[in-house]
Amino acid sequence: QVQLVESGGGSVQAGGSLRLSCVDSGNTYGRICMAWFRQAPGKEREEVATIDSRHSTRYRDSVKGRFTISKDRNTLYLQMNSLKPEDTAMYYCAADSRPFSWGDDCAGADFGVWGQGTQVTVSS
Repeated sequence: QVQLVESGGGSVQAGGSLRLSCVDSGNTYGRICMAWFRQAPGKEREEVATIDSRHSTRYRDSVKGRFTISKDRNTLYLQMNSLKPEDTAMYYCAADSRPFSWGDDCAGADFGVWGQGTQVTVSS
């Protein structure tokens, strides 16, 4: 069964750091693309960062220079530094459902596999 399990969320003060992890236990062949999304109360879900099979990364402007996405075998990470109150949200890990043989970048990714989320709260 395909499954993503996130961990590492918590409550920190502004300027602090957290490292999120996401274990992809259902994948054998690899993923073309994986991503972190977040959703704050009353707001739409937004893409935070992506990483493809070549380890190329992309970030939304508001987190550039502060967040780093990486992956190691079946685990996806999000290192978050210099956290701000506006980073407060539920963070979700997502995996591309396309067969690994279909490509090597995140363009056209179909994020059909999601984790349950981990809460990040940043206080001022």
